[in-house]
Amino acid sequence: MRIVAVADTHTFEEDLQVPNGDVFIHAGDLLRAGTLEELILPARWLQSLPHRHKIVVAGNHDRCFERNAERAQAMLGDGIHYLQDSGVVIEGLRIWGSPWQPEFNDWAFNLPRGEALARKWALIPDDTDVLVTHGPPAGFGDRAYDDRGLGCQDLLDAVRRVRPLLHVYGHVHPGGGCWRDGDSWLSNVTVWECDRPASIFDYDPATRVVTPVFIPPAEYDATR
Repeated sequence: MRIVAVADTHTFEEDLQVPNGDVFIHAGDLLRAGTLEELILPARWLQSLPHRHKIVVAGNHDRCFERNAERAQAMLGDGIHYLQDSGVVIEGLRIWGSPWQPEFNDWAFNLPRGEALARKWALIPDDTDVLVTHGPPAGFGDRAYDDRGLGCQDLLDAVRRVRPLLHVYGHVHPGGGCWRDGDSWLSNVTVWECDRPASIFDYDPATRVVTPVFIPPAEYDATR
């Protein structure tokens, strides 16, 4: 099973060449202003992708999924799994998604660090194979341009409790990459307004092994 993962397209989706695969994951920030009107074209783009399975988690720019949840989810259309503290099983692969992140300016899906976020991460089932969040765990692709660590320690603690095969996220644009932490691959799959390509992983259901296939550099140079 080939998994193609992105985040932070920010309405530049038409500039992104999406590789073929079986599962397409968008880890949040489809939008910029976050309105329902702005969602029309990204939703159409998602529908056009050939992948058999499509997973979407909202990000801090995707405010319509917080304010007009029912309408926004309906606009995605049939065949797209929108996950908000919820999961789906795809060909035996258990996927859980959550849009929350530590408070970041005046955006959507913000929660204060500590108990409020920890309650969200406590919902992640122990048998999760692929975890999709918008924000990163602490210490793994979470450094902003000013070198602040924006990741969530409580999320990292949850990842180490659950030990998913793969955890994908975005939000921190300069933090793209992939790291091994215990039994898990942790990957910031940001495409930063589609200047950085998608990340690609293979999952072997026979061995239950995830293998990173293509992880672009954090600061991708499209001219090379």
